[in-house]
Amino acid sequence: MSDIVPGAPTFADGPHTVGRWLTDRAASAPDHVAIDDRGVRIGYADLETRARELSLRLRRAGYGPGDRIATVSGNSIDHVVAFFACAKAGIAFVPLSWRLSARELSEVIERSEPALVLVEDEYIGIADDAFRRAAQRPVVAALGTTGIEATVPLRAGGPGEHRGVRDDDPLLVIYTSGSEAAPKGVVLTHANCFWNNLALAGASQLTSDDVVLAMLPQFHVAAWNCQPLLAWWVGATVVLERSFQPRRILQLLADRGVTAMMGVPTQYRLLADDPGFADLVASTLRVALVGGATMPDDLATRWADAGRPLTQGYGLTEAAPNVLCAGRPYPHVDVCIVDEAAHLPLEGVTSGELWVRGPSVFAGYLGDPEATARALVQTPDGVWLRTGDIVHRDAEGVIRIVDRLKDIYISGGENVAPAEVERALCLHPAIAEAAVVGVPDAVWGERGVAFVVAVPGARLSEDEVLAHARAELAGFKVPARVAFLDELPRSTIEKLARSRLHERAIDLVKGTAHEHH
Repeated sequence: MSDIVPGAPTFADGPHTVGRWLTDRAASAPDHVAIDDRGVRIGYADLETRARELSLRLRRAGYGPGDRIATVSGNSIDHVVAFFACAKAGIAFVPLSWRLSARELSEVIERSEPALVLVEDEYIGIADDAFRRAAQRPVVAALGTTGIEATVPLRAGGPGEHRGVRDDDPLLVIYTSGSEAAPKGVVLTHANCFWNNLALAGASQLTSDDVVLAMLPQFHVAAWNCQPLLAWWVGATVVLERSFQPRRILQLLADRGVTAMMGVPTQYRLLADDPGFADLVASTLRVALVGGATMPDDLATRWADAGRPLTQGYGLTEAAPNVLCAGRPYPHVDVCIVDEAAHLPLEGVTSGELWVRGPSVFAGYLGDPEATARALVQTPDGVWLRTGDIVHRDAEGVIRIVDRLKDIYISGGENVAPAEVERALCLHPAIAEAAVVGVPDAVWGERGVAFVVAVPGARLSEDEVLAHARAELAGFKVPARVAFLDELPRSTIEKLARSRLHERAIDLVKGTAHEHH
């Protein structure tokens, strides 16, 4: 197989493909620092060289458009190299959450059907446990210069499709917890991510002089499409952080001259609660975006009083994710508020379900056309994405999220689907039924409370249920409390009455000490 030369006429890439960004920036600012990874720095030319060479090796080994490469990795230079290599080769990049339990990770790997899985050394244990549970062990390689960048295993089944990269090729597949029992893979194309970042650039200008702190884990869409990819497009420096430790983050803001960052409300609250927060006034921070959940008013006030007001964003993975900035649509994003029952557009001051349209809206859920059809609505004026969120629009046109149609709750910025937690709890042989609801929490935003019905004659304790949950679920999905019922309340034979459980759950968690995820 001949080498694929970027830009060659036979394999000309589409105009909106993301791999081009690194090539262009390396040509104009080769020595500028692209990434600062815990003090290890790499310039744009070196990042481009490593990504290009890995993309060529992947192509020679038979991988290409239509393939998916999954990863189990923390934030790192090696991980970004793999992302851009996939972008250049037309391969979909599937970053999987290392927070998942081995059972959850195994199920996601089976559903995503990757041609190759790249694993960072730190996560070999959880990954191997997941592989052992899978029906068929995937092809696996180590991440980094002594792993995949040195030796690429041949593609199983022989070479795949051999062509240039198109705008509509999948770039990212991000797994997200919707309202259903299993996470769904959101397929974002090169064009989706191009338009998302163009929209972000219109609302939050970054230049090559900016220093962006990226502290969200790279299995989240926001870890790519809420500042980092835009930073690499314009030639800024991205400071990668692998974990969230408030004192260290505050120190990085000062030491690295950070000008822009993105976080979830829980992170901003923990930063504000740290004694070092007072030093923020002396920092160079210019843009602080908050998303993932609604920001409490008192938290917004604390940051504003410190001279660094937070900008509330709203989005969802299916929109790549940016939809609203300070309550107004991003450029290139159309929104509509509809009556959730009749699906009719509502004008003026109103409340209803938020629908989204535009070139950043996802291509569909991986291997799940039924779920895709439920999420996308064809109307005479185009295809709209149903967000499942109830919003209010005021007289000034500012949109505020007020409720969710879906059962999901958001804990520490992570979506949690009650159905997914309930399914895991019911794997315990002594649990006949389970119901989970989210309740407010001052630190995490929301926490889960589980109501459990035991199998007749079985004896269960809260500690036993929680131990089972910790073995089967990611930490942020584990309920804060467990209560036992003789039967679950239902509004009809089939329909669980979650609202009747909600008040009881709030009473249960009062006085419960906050725990770290």
